[in-house]
Amino acid sequence: MKKIVLLVVVSIGAAPIWGQTQSKAAARLQAATDVLNEVMQISDKGIPQKLLANAECIVVIPDSLQGGFIFGAKYGRGFFSCRHADNLGWSAPGAIKTEGGSFGFQIGGAATDIVMLVMNRRGANRLLSSQFTLGGEASVAAGPVGRDTQAATDATMQAEILTYSRQRGAFAGISLQGGTLREDGEANQELYGRKIRNKDIVLSATPAPADAQSFVAALNKYSSRK
Repeated sequence: MKKIVLLVVVSIGAAPIWGQTQSKAAARLQAATDVLNEVMQISDKGIPQKLLANAECIVVIPDSLQGGFIFGAKYGRGFFSCRHADNLGWSAPGAIKTEGGSFGFQIGGAATDIVMLVMNRRGANRLLSSQFTLGGEASVAAGPVGRDTQAATDATMQAEILTYSRQRGAFAGISLQGGTLREDGEANQELYGRKIRNKDIVLSATPAPADAQSFVAALNKYSSRK
């Protein structure tokens, strides 16, 4: 009697879920790229070009969610990049989360895009740590907008990190006091396909994956150093 061997292939449920999570990380990075492009196209009331040129790192958190009325909890996930050691070009992005803190006088319930400029090496070192508090371990201030060079100069002297927000079409500097920024290891693993720390991504000149090319290209477009 001939033996019949039945080969059964079972699809493991975790694989599609992993792919779906990867897609969400890529979509979030694309959203951060869109925010950066849209903010930089605001001519008269955008981020002063001088500040962007002097920034050591840039953080973009799209669709940060806030709850409550006037003051409440906030939560967002985004990405950041820092300049290469030779100041030419920007690093591959690292993933980051923000939690808590006060956005000031705002009605809750709406999504807010957040942009942060890290203005010196001390601030950059804090950003590369596992977690730190805005306004605590790192001085933070609402960033100036527009073409006011004097305001831009004063701001860089007073804070390590300048913060901006965009909500319902309005863009302005805003003070993010008491919020925490911490590494998003899950998103890094999704984006790079392995466990990797933000510090290793930035300081080891890790190549940007395909999903991050447009983000780095936007940074080089708006703030490269020749």
